[in-house]
Amino acid sequence: MKKQLLAVLFSLIAIMFVITGCGEDTTESNDTESNTGTNGAENGNTEEDAEAPVNIGVVFATGGLGDQSFNDNAYEGIERAKAELGVTYDYVEPNEIAEFETYHREYAKTGEYDLIVGIGFDQVDAISIVSEEFPEQKFLLIDSVLEADNVASAVFKAEEGAFLAGSIAAQQSESGTIGIVGGMDIPLINAFAAGYEAGAKFVKPDTEVLVNYVGAWNDPTIGKEMATSMYDSGADVVYAAAGGSGLGVFTAADEQGFMAIGADMEPSQGPDYLVATTVKKIDNVIFDQVSALIDGEWTAEVLNLGVKEEAVGYMVEGSNIETPQEYIDVAEDLKQQIIDGEIVVPTELDAVETFLTEHQ
Repeated sequence: MKKQLLAVLFSLIAIMFVITGCGEDTTESNDTESNTGTNGAENGNTEEDAEAPVNIGVVFATGGLGDQSFNDNAYEGIERAKAELGVTYDYVEPNEIAEFETYHREYAKTGEYDLIVGIGFDQVDAISIVSEEFPEQKFLLIDSVLEADNVASAVFKAEEGAFLAGSIAAQQSESGTIGIVGGMDIPLINAFAAGYEAGAKFVKPDTEVLVNYVGAWNDPTIGKEMATSMYDSGADVVYAAAGGSGLGVFTAADEQGFMAIGADMEPSQGPDYLVATTVKKIDNVIFDQVSALIDGEWTAEVLNLGVKEEAVGYMVEGSNIETPQEYIDVAEDLKQQIIDGEIVVPTELDAVETFLTEHQ
């Protein structure tokens, strides 16, 4: 009898172990499903997926961060999106134009980025190819136009900001000669040069404007040589519209003791001899595009932005060189005329003379 009771007791204990063991395995299985997102695949987005931050990939222009210009301004926009919108991001700093396509493709094929941003007009070919290969991937192209179903483009009327900077430069100049060092001899930079010359001669017709091009965005040595030559030729204000090459202009201004104008930055960000800057609100465009993406309002469109949209302009605030209020008043009057459509700034150097004749 005792043996029978013991057998029953052992059987009950064995059954309890089996039941307990099965319960533990079920709990672990449920935890694993939740962590791996298996339920999300079956039932739609999980709560974890819904809270996942938007992830951005950024391909900077050649010249990289630290150019005190185009790239740094774009970086401010993505940093603001991180701080205010909670996005995450990765970025690369290509050394050559030939690297753009590879970087865009590497980002796109991961499928990890909600938006890939290309900084600079010379990324248009790379984005054109890769956006076609990955039609579900969204792209943002800064400073050029690409019409595609998955690409938003933002271009700026840089000539308008340069026009206003030219008016300041001409009024600040004591020699009557100013200069501009461009990155490359291309339509985009020619628009800077045309606006700068038109603005200078609009307020002071006898102003001489020297123009030269580095041929690269990341060669401050040549930038310095060109600016030094302009200063030696009588210029006392030189405008740097050359990306990283423009840092050489600042060095020359420091060594020569003359004034410089920067692009895509604020005067407070630059050296002491920076009298003014032109601003291109790349940071605002990037922030607004990311915000639209988060809100579900992002569209593949072409944005053509100028003074009227407060996307370009000039700044003297923050400079260590005083700009008389009367000079600012002149620039502000010209700015209002641009907004009102009374002034349409030329985008080509060959059109400047005709423009000035029409406004005599």
